[in-house]
Amino acid sequence: MYYIKLGLGEKWLWMATAFALFGFLAGFGIGNTVQANSVAHAALDAFGIPLWLSGVVMAVFAGVVLLGGIRRIAEVASALVPFMAITYVLGGLAVILTHLDQVGPALWLIVTQAFSPTAAAGGFAGATVAAAIQFGVARGIFSNEAGLGSAPIAHAAAQSDDPVAQGTVAMIGTFIDTLVICTITGLVIVISGAWTSGATGAALSTAAFEQTLPGLGSYVVALGLILFAYTTILGWSVYSERCGEYLFGERVITPFRIAWVLAIPVGALAELDFIWLVADTLNALMAIPNLVALLLLSPVVFKVSRDYFDKRVASGE
Repeated sequence: MYYIKLGLGEKWLWMATAFALFGFLAGFGIGNTVQANSVAHAALDAFGIPLWLSGVVMAVFAGVVLLGGIRRIAEVASALVPFMAITYVLGGLAVILTHLDQVGPALWLIVTQAFSPTAAAGGFAGATVAAAIQFGVARGIFSNEAGLGSAPIAHAAAQSDDPVAQGTVAMIGTFIDTLVICTITGLVIVISGAWTSGATGAALSTAAFEQTLPGLGSYVVALGLILFAYTTILGWSVYSERCGEYLFGERVITPFRIAWVLAIPVGALAELDFIWLVADTLNALMAIPNLVALLLLSPVVFKVSRDYFDKRVASGE
């Protein structure tokens, strides 16, 4: 919202306000209730923990961290993210390496079914190319937030001397998330055959890992999902809070944090299909002003990027 306001000027102020409003609301979908719902169902499937209990426990832990502000959030996230990512990737690679002969057919199946005009099977019954694109784009944005405009809120707080250098760092997140973690997950789901079961969400990933790593797979998914979702809840609390602060000033911070914590158990108990629909809609509304602003400011981005890399070449870096 600040780059739109300062980069495009007063006549585009309405678009900065629109982004902040949609970002403020979208956090309760993509960054809160969906995450809580996924964790609650994963904990139920793997450990038999009631949905309401998972929601309450997550709310308590999130509340404790949020009271410490953005520095506490950064400390917790930086400690958990590497551990959870490595654990999940190692579990996925173990499945792929033990089923190496099936990787080629799995990739071929993914590509052919993505462009097939008819359903593959199971949970994809009735799927079409349009539906594949629709849900593919929606889940891609949900996964790495590329183009959504949320991650810049965190990167803007980084200690960096150059915006291009920080932007380059930001791009690495999309690579790791989508091309590494999501590709591994997709391959495990196809290799296991769980994609034909009709399961969706956390249950699908859990079934896939459990079938390929019996006795261990469900715990790998549950642990990874719980940590991924928990840190996402913390991170998105910062995004939404900053949007709310832009709109209403600092007075909104305390009420927002209370509402954020209370929304977690609500998300854990809510119907998954409805939660996803709300989250996808708010994501789209949030992305539109950001993408328009990116297009209008692209000449500036090209210029500063060329200047940055020309200087690096000239200095022999």
